Amino acid sequence: MQPWLGRILGVLLLLAGAGLVAMTEQGLLDNRHASDRHGGQILDLGDGGAPGAGHHGNLVRVTGPVRVVEEPFDPEFGQHTHAPVMIRHVEMFQWREIRVGGDVHYELDWVDRPVDSRRFAQPSGHLNPERFPLEGKQFDAGQVRVGNYSMSPPLLHALPGGEQITPDIKTLPANLAASFSGNGNYFTTSIHPEQPRLGDLRVSWEAIPSQVVTVFAQISGDQLVPSMSAMDGKGFDVQVGERSLVDVVPDVPAPPSFVWLRRIASLLLAILGALLLLPERPRTHHDMLLAVGSGTLLVSAVACVMWLGTDMAVGGAWFLLALAGMGLAVWRLRATAA
Repeated sequence: MQPWLGRILGVLLLLAGAGLVAMTEQGLLDNRHASDRHGGQILDLGDGGAPGAGHHGNLVRVTGPVRVVEEPFDPEFGQHTHAPVMIRHVEMFQWREIRVGGDVHYELDWVDRPVDSRRFAQPSGHLNPERFPLEGKQFDAGQVRVGNYSMSPPLLHALPGGEQITPDIKTLPANLAASFSGNGNYFTTSIHPEQPRLGDLRVSWEAIPSQVVTVFAQISGDQLVPSMSAMDGKGFDVQVGERSLVDVVPDVPAPPSFVWLRRIASLLLAILGALLLLPERPRTHHDMLLAVGSGTLLVSAVACVMWLGTDMAVGGAWFLLALAGMGLAVWRLRATAA
């Protein structure tokens, strides 16, 4: 090889090594900065990842079917179902004011909240009860798991969907059985359910179905919880189906693959480039040591500068490697001069 060609190739290899490590570390930094907006380092566990495996405090993507360990229970009505969340709805047959243009008329209908008839244009003859004797409530399962982790209440309440369930009249307590009777998916106080009267109540239950979900949240022990340091103020996400990490957090770029392989390759490229830049003479192990020191110094210095102010541990590791490379190069230069 011509000397000038070897020097050009050496410079190109040095630049390639420095460029490869710069792109690798920049990809890691971009991922780190975007992850910090959501509350910290993000790990993609899929349906695996056992609690206590060193993931405490990290944000993770976990996917899998929702498994109910302890069913929700409504103690007042004795109802339960195999679902993550059960919601009791209470409605009353009340007067409603309907306005169409300048016309006002009234009709009786089931409404899930007290309707203040004192605000009606014609309250006389359309008075509603002032309050409900029963309230709607939500009942969470005692324990719900996705993968190897249990879901905290905020995540449970974010589960989508809902389907009405048929209550079991056999579990209705005696004190309520005297007032309520079954009517399809409802318990009602109406003597004739098909002809309800003012003030009649009907109670129904809705269950959030067990389904395959993807959860993005923070690990606390064996539980998935919202991240308290997320800039969006939410700190978690729950989506139906198996979603990729890009679907869950599209603003977080994927980290570079084969990070350590890319780092090693950048060192080898820089070392080979430094070796080609040495004066033309029979190569010895001393030349190789000088090239190793010089190439390591260049690559490590580039990486160290990129991590300054972001992660002192990573930046410090690159700084120590740069010092080792510089020490090796200086030693060989002095030995050669001597």
